[in-house]
Amino acid sequence: MDMTLLGIFFTVAFAHFLALLSPGPDFVLLVKSAIKNGGKKSIGVAAGIASANAVYISLCLIGVGSILASSVAIMIALKIAGGLFLIYLAYMALKAKKTSYSDLAIVSVQREKIVTTFKKEVFTGFMSGILNPKNLLFYLSLFTVVLTGDVSFIFKFALGIWMTLMVFVWDVAIIYFLSTNRVRAKFSKAAYYIDKITGAVLGLIGITIVKSALTK
Repeated sequence: MDMTLLGIFFTVAFAHFLALLSPGPDFVLLVKSAIKNGGKKSIGVAAGIASANAVYISLCLIGVGSILASSVAIMIALKIAGGLFLIYLAYMALKAKKTSYSDLAIVSVQREKIVTTFKKEVFTGFMSGILNPKNLLFYLSLFTVVLTGDVSFIFKFALGIWMTLMVFVWDVAIIYFLSTNRVRAKFSKAAYYIDKITGAVLGLIGITIVKSALTK
């Protein structure tokens, strides 16, 4: 790898890492799922989010991303759909009863009481990621500003795979940290309130997104 490509790689890697550090709806969703569902099922959320990122990266690779981003109607529709989805997640969290969270922390039998599946978590993560237009705009900015036409398709493709893997690995690391017995034991008594807070945050984000889409 020559120095130019190496410089591009580190530029993209740094920008992507900063994006991962920035808390958003996906991060809130990860925290919510990890605290409530534990590690195994919550990995589905990480897989879904990574898959959504892979879709947007692929669209940018083949040039469709710029077409989507240039369409005001599509971007507004994405914002509204994404905002409504977050509001729905907030509603589901806020309406849950306190008895659903009793003794949530450690015992595997207790985890089975939570009505969710790996596939449901994948779907939730994917919808959260795909309905967030900021993901598309972020990757589009990378592909238009840094990964220009002078950079080979193979190099861009390899970076796309790397970024997708990093999203998944980072999210799984967050999930496993939050779902360890020690951490879950500390959070278990507060799980009901944590879910309500994260639900409220998702709802506020959703309302803000819908409002911004309708006022432009």
